[in-house]
Amino acid sequence: MQDPIEESEQIPMMQKLLDNPFLLLFIGVATPALLYLVWGLAEIFTIPVR
Repeated sequence: MQDPIEESEQIPMMQKLLDNPFLLLFIGVATPALLYLVWGLAEIFTIPVR
């Protein structure tokens, strides 16, 4: 028999998210992509227009 304390314990939402390898892969690819996109757009907008 399982202990009733163990049955009532819920896994925290953040732990469920961080245990998902595909989510971590997506975050690891999307974060640099978005940062480089924003950086590139900032560079384009700072080019002086003659």
